[in-house]
Amino acid sequence: MAAPRSSPVPAAGTALRGDLVAETLELTAVRCTLPHCLTAAGAWTLAFPAPGRLTVHAVLQGTVWLTVDGAERPVRLDAGEAAVLAGDRPYTLASGPEPPAADTPPPADAPPPVDAAAGPFLHAGTAGRDTVTLDARLELDPAAEELLTGALPPVLRLGATTAEAPAVRWLLAQALGELSADRPGASFALDHLAPLLLVQVLRALLAHDGADAHPTGLLRALADERLAPALRLMHGDPARPWTLAELARAAAMSRTSFAQRFKDLAGVPPLAYLRRRRMRLAQHTLRRTDTPLSAIAASLGYGSDSAFSTAFKRATGLSPRHYREAARSAPDLPARG
Repeated sequence: MAAPRSSPVPAAGTALRGDLVAETLELTAVRCTLPHCLTAAGAWTLAFPAPGRLTVHAVLQGTVWLTVDGAERPVRLDAGEAAVLAGDRPYTLASGPEPPAADTPPPADAPPPVDAAAGPFLHAGTAGRDTVTLDARLELDPAAEELLTGALPPVLRLGATTAEAPAVRWLLAQALGELSADRPGASFALDHLAPLLLVQVLRALLAHDGADAHPTGLLRALADERLAPALRLMHGDPARPWTLAELARAAAMSRTSFAQRFKDLAGVPPLAYLRRRRMRLAQHTLRRTDTPLSAIAASLGYGSDSAFSTAFKRATGLSPRHYREAARSAPDLPARG
């Protein structure tokens, strides 16, 4: 494994210019876990416990009825379609629209909920392959979770004609292939497929509803055209001690209106968002490079190492040095705070 390199904190613009979502995704750590292929035939029902992670399903063949606990009605998914689950509720996949009601005790011979760790291949019903689905779960660090907090409905259906559904199917197929074939470089491939799946989820959210339809959260703020000029300033030069007046002027709004709109959409005030972004940049650099702490501090606008260390520990619970050591011993250490 190559030694971490020394480099400056990544600046905005390393992604496509002006693409604030892409710039934010550069700082996230996303892992693809537990890809599965389900084959089924006849009449069948499979119950899954709440996965606790963002889950993406795609139907390659046949029809699946997806019921999420608490939803009003099941969602029909035909071949070529996909769905995204927030992951906080149990759900059922079935051959028909009438799975057992939540308050109805299961029959004595009913199978237990599926153990998702049992293996990458599952089968339900009778012999045959009338239905084929793929799914995977995405393990997100806090930076990625911030994008989705409050934005995902219990089920987001991606019709076969949407731009995202074919990409989701292809990415899930690749993830399953890497896991099941045990080929050289499989873990590296999975690590790169996971962010691409997350991109498709975010694109689907933005394309299907539009920014104004999302509840308060980072994704809504990043997609808002009125806030974009101020956000680009903060992303482009995070070291600068931006004032509320400067940011409001960039957005062509009064300070009061700008501050209120920013908090209404992002859930945090503008300068709190700037502090949080500095910490995300610091964590990204500490995980991936040997850049001296003094250089990181200066690149983020802190006048001294001690001021940077104090702010970092307040945000993450660890000093910068201890965070870097932990990241070296556990490469999958997520961003914190």
